[in-house]
Amino acid sequence: MAVTTLQFVGAFLLPLLAVASSFDPFHRDAQRMDPMGGGRQQGPFIPHEYVRFADVKRQCRSVLSAAADLKFDANRAAALIPELSFVKGDWKQDVDGGAPLMPFDGTDAPEGGAAGAMADPLPLATFMLTHVDVALRGKTALNVSGVLGVAVSRNGTAPEMGPYVSPELKVWPGSTEMKILFEGVYTETGDGESVLCLVGEAVLPRRGKDAANPWDWAKNTDRNNFQPPITHNKNILLVLRYPTALTLTTRAVRGELTSTNGKSDAGYFGAVTLLSQLGAYSNYKFGSEELVSTACSPKPYRDDILGDGRGIYRGGSLCGILDLFTSEDVFAFVPNWKCNSTDALCRRLGPFETDKSVDATDGGFKDVSIVMQDIRCEPSTVPGERSAKVSAVFRAVAPWEHRYTAAKRSGLSGMTLAAEGVWRPTTGQLCMVGCLGVGKKACHSRVCLYVQTTFSATRRSVAVGQITRIDGKSGVAHSPLTFKRVVHPSELWNRFGVSGGAPLSMTYNYTKAKQAGEFLTRSEPFNFGTAIAKSLLSYPRLAGDLARDLSSLADELTLHVPAVPDPFPRERFERPFLQLEVLSLGPLVGRNSPGFPGGTDGPGKEPPSSEVQTERTTSLLNVSAELTLSGSPYVNVSALFLEGVYNPVDGRMYLIGCRSIHAPWRAFSAMGALEDGMDCSIEMRVDYPPTTAHWLINPTAKVHITSTRDAGDPLWFDATSLQTLPIMYREQRQDILSRRSVEGILRVATLATAIAAEFSQLMYIKANTDVMPYVSLVMLGVQALGYSMPLITGAEALFARIAAAGGSVDGVAPPSYVVDKSQLYWIIDCVVKILILAAFLLTLRLAQKVWRSRIRMLTRSPLEPGRVPSDRKVLLYSFGVHMLGFMVILGARYVSALGRPLRQEDSYMDARGRSHALRQWAVTLEEYVGLAQDFFLLPQVVGNVLWRISCRPLKKSYYVSVTAVRLLPHLYDYVRAAPAINPYFAEEYEFVNTSLDFYSAFGDVAIPLLALALAAAVYVQQRWNYKIISRTVKTQQKKLQHLGSRVYERLPSMSSGNFEAELVSGVNEAVGLVGPRRDASLG
Repeated sequence: MAVTTLQFVGAFLLPLLAVASSFDPFHRDAQRMDPMGGGRQQGPFIPHEYVRFADVKRQCRSVLSAAADLKFDANRAAALIPELSFVKGDWKQDVDGGAPLMPFDGTDAPEGGAAGAMADPLPLATFMLTHVDVALRGKTALNVSGVLGVAVSRNGTAPEMGPYVSPELKVWPGSTEMKILFEGVYTETGDGESVLCLVGEAVLPRRGKDAANPWDWAKNTDRNNFQPPITHNKNILLVLRYPTALTLTTRAVRGELTSTNGKSDAGYFGAVTLLSQLGAYSNYKFGSEELVSTACSPKPYRDDILGDGRGIYRGGSLCGILDLFTSEDVFAFVPNWKCNSTDALCRRLGPFETDKSVDATDGGFKDVSIVMQDIRCEPSTVPGERSAKVSAVFRAVAPWEHRYTAAKRSGLSGMTLAAEGVWRPTTGQLCMVGCLGVGKKACHSRVCLYVQTTFSATRRSVAVGQITRIDGKSGVAHSPLTFKRVVHPSELWNRFGVSGGAPLSMTYNYTKAKQAGEFLTRSEPFNFGTAIAKSLLSYPRLAGDLARDLSSLADELTLHVPAVPDPFPRERFERPFLQLEVLSLGPLVGRNSPGFPGGTDGPGKEPPSSEVQTERTTSLLNVSAELTLSGSPYVNVSALFLEGVYNPVDGRMYLIGCRSIHAPWRAFSAMGALEDGMDCSIEMRVDYPPTTAHWLINPTAKVHITSTRDAGDPLWFDATSLQTLPIMYREQRQDILSRRSVEGILRVATLATAIAAEFSQLMYIKANTDVMPYVSLVMLGVQALGYSMPLITGAEALFARIAAAGGSVDGVAPPSYVVDKSQLYWIIDCVVKILILAAFLLTLRLAQKVWRSRIRMLTRSPLEPGRVPSDRKVLLYSFGVHMLGFMVILGARYVSALGRPLRQEDSYMDARGRSHALRQWAVTLEEYVGLAQDFFLLPQVVGNVLWRISCRPLKKSYYVSVTAVRLLPHLYDYVRAAPAINPYFAEEYEFVNTSLDFYSAFGDVAIPLLALALAAAVYVQQRWNYKIISRTVKTQQKKLQHLGSRVYERLPSMSSGNFEAELVSGVNEAVGLVGPRRDASLG
């Protein structure tokens, strides 16, 4: 019975469970709309239950009553989501009623009255439609939901939207953001308008009791544990009105956000108006032919740019070219330097309604720009006609506004100009009518745009346009406003496809070649020594196929490298980054690529003759380039358009530079010799390093920039001289005889020489055991220290200063000195480290033998310890000499630093961007260790004096060879001329800093001379010291003879095959041995 009852209950509950499992109150199983991309996609659910339909029906009564029947399917509904969403529209509120929507914390402005110099807060609004209920749509309305983000900030940010949204309020210094959730209906009217009527809920900031200062709490909102006082409110109404057709005059999206609370309620706020426009997901309808015809009559319209029409694109692919422009493309305004009218007319930024920051430029328009948004281009469908219809929105950007933020804005205001027009290839002119802000009545402007195909020194824009006022219209009068899109050379061929005959082919008109030739003649007087040097060295030049070699040569002459002032300053300085980008070389503009016309030789093309080849490699080449230089000390030459000649014989480029001038329009009248509003009284010379002997000559380029104006001219500037970090040409990167490989071979050779010298010294003292105790242990210790340092730190000691001059920092090569680490370099590095270890072990073996020989001597005469040479005084005296030298250097550094500007830095940054503490004395001490190794013979000289030797402890080949090994880096640097300058300061210099005083060019001469003097002193002491003294001072001679009978008592002769005299274990046996004496002290 119980089983039957349970079966009955189960059968009864089964249908209920099935219904419950299929019930989805929050549409968890529904496909989510992509808010900005259209269509549907799987993703996290967003609750859309439309539980406030009663509120929607009550608040949207007027909208629903005017709605027409909806006629579209599910696909049309899916397209509504991206079409009705907008990003960064404008909003404003009339706060006269005393009920502002949100606070703003202005404490981000610096104190002391500087807040007025900062940008005003920018109110932006973003709306995203999140859901359209297609299944339950009515006859005249669809259920929809969305989210509105309202923000006010100085940096132009707007709330980030995503799938998970909730009512939110954020307040921090300089920015306030609010998110409001809505649900409501979508309707369409019969007069070409779509309407969203939505009710929402939000968390609103609670205003204070003081009506004059309701946001007293919204100050210093970045303090800990700050929480804004809020009130939850659902009485919010949003009405958005969209045009159903996107045209020139019907593109604005208008909205109103209101509170349905009473004015006395805490959640009440004044009405907020929103303004945006339909975006890329709406189809544009061209239909303003009448306005365009009026604006562009006569055809073509003769403005200041068209001229004779030369150098303007007239092909049939304008739409393809315009597709290369994005909303982030920034056009720069040209100052009104030609204006000769009233001040109000000349300082005005065309038809735009500007703020105080633009007015402050006084017609110079410094840092004021314009961007093109929502470009639409439709080629003509008429057979045989290549014209095109174009639509775009031009947005002026104030100096304080970020370019990227401005490009994303969608609001229509007095800073926007919607335009539509026609492009005709016969004239190369795109003429459009422009409408300021919103409405047909604001169409008082004409916009003419051109794509340029010919460059020159003063013409480096790929696109140039001009905005003028249409005659007879009621718009504000203004002078012609010119704007241009300056293109970087690398951008020209990487983005716009200008590469050896690509669709947008460019030519260059060399207008400064003659002036550059005069500059070359004036700078290169004939010199016999220079002529010989030119004949021995080779520089980048043409070799084979003209088109391909011009492209390769342009790459070789292009520089992207850090630079330092020349001469190298003694104080800290700002390190600029130099970019010299070659735009054209000879007839080639851009770069040549295989696959394009002219990219490769044809099958029947013969190679050039030897006469033509010689002429190509020696004749001057016309060249144009662009210089970009970072750093505040170089603001006068931060951007130069260059044109001139390149001489492949001596690797020098002589250029005439032009720079843009942004000054108040009145100031141009006082500036003489301007060309198209640009200062072209600039000369620049670039000295490239040779392609040959680069292991002997530092591969750095030198740049010299001067102004040819008089010193009193307002555009004159001080001369600038820079030297780059080492650069490397393409062929040198694979050249096994490069400086790096040559220095590696030199390391191996010098270490092998040092090992051979130490081995010969070891054999010498084994054959002459009586001189063994008189080898200084301090001298051997200094050498062992030099060999042990690279084994501990991983650096090569002998050529550390050469590696430092090469520019590597922690093993990371600078950007312009990239050498492929092939297997050869790794083999050399391994061999060097093995040789260093071998030299270190040989030095320890020498020290061991000397130490044991002294123990043996002391054991033989324990009651006469004075017979045994001791290094205590040698160490004391040598340390005293080096300490005195170190203190002198520190004192000289301190005195030198008194005349330099004070530095606040107590750290330095290496090439990887890591910060390290900087202790000047520690750096100097580390470098002095390298100096002590160069003077390794100093302890031996001191010991020879203290011990009054009459023998030869060191073999001549030993100390001469080791001295030569220690001095070779100095001689190498001296032959290579000035060492390569490295802007990094400490870590890459293992022992020396080539920019310091005692390791300068003077040091490369002084240090070898002192080291040779020490070697000469050892030679004199070992050969003549006893004889000279015995001849001059008899009493001292007797004393020396007495000491000799006591101190130089010889050890017994021995055979290396059956006896090791210096071993401690054999000392007691050796005491009783008496054998023949061998005197190796004289000879």
